[in-house]
Amino acid sequence: MPVEWQPVRQSRTHELVLRSIEERVFAGELRAGDRLPPERELAPVLGVSRSALREALRVLETIGVLVAQPGRGPDAGARIVRNPDDALGRLLRLHFALGSYSLQDVLEARVVLERSSFEAAACHAPPEDLDEAAELVAGMAEPGIGVSGFNDLDTRFHVFVARSSGNALTSTLTSAVRESVRPLILRALEAAEDWPATARALNAEHEALLALVREGRGGEAADLVERHIRGLHGTLVEGPITP
Repeated sequence: MPVEWQPVRQSRTHELVLRSIEERVFAGELRAGDRLPPERELAPVLGVSRSALREALRVLETIGVLVAQPGRGPDAGARIVRNPDDALGRLLRLHFALGSYSLQDVLEARVVLERSSFEAAACHAPPEDLDEAAELVAGMAEPGIGVSGFNDLDTRFHVFVARSSGNALTSTLTSAVRESVRPLILRALEAAEDWPATARALNAEHEALLALVREGRGGEAADLVERHIRGLHGTLVEGPITP
């Protein structure tokens, strides 16, 4: 039986540039902090136009592995960085808005991630990290705090505990998942009939969570954070608020 040949898909030029840079990262030739050669030098070495090179660099900047500093001087040019939190958060927000994931999907992901992070934080979080988390909780208890300010501190508290757990990937995923629903949580808080009472109730749970983590009671902290998440986030799943 004769072989049936199909046309080979030709990669666009910027994709070839991406592949070349990725290969050097995978090989350990490029690491965080390293600078790429200037465009005028790198483009001819790769055999591509400067516009194709710029397109590839923009993609890398979007996914959080490169930062481009325009201008001249020692700080100008493109540098390899590690900035996954913002990149993953942006990507997840877009896919959530496009309907790739449901509110229920995000809820269950938050529960799994935060149960793990609070339980691990109870074992591994340094005291100074917990002191900083306590400052965030105190900020949420300030008289007259608005919904937006409370939501910002609330997000930082959950992400900070995840970061204190000792698992960088859990921290990044927690940040991305929490950020994906930040606008919806903000709207849910704004819709509360009695905002001061709602804020006090939520922050009482934050205080209890922090106390459990300080005392090393990870299992109880995990159970409480699940109830905490399902209490507010669960109303988004059940209620009329939509993206």
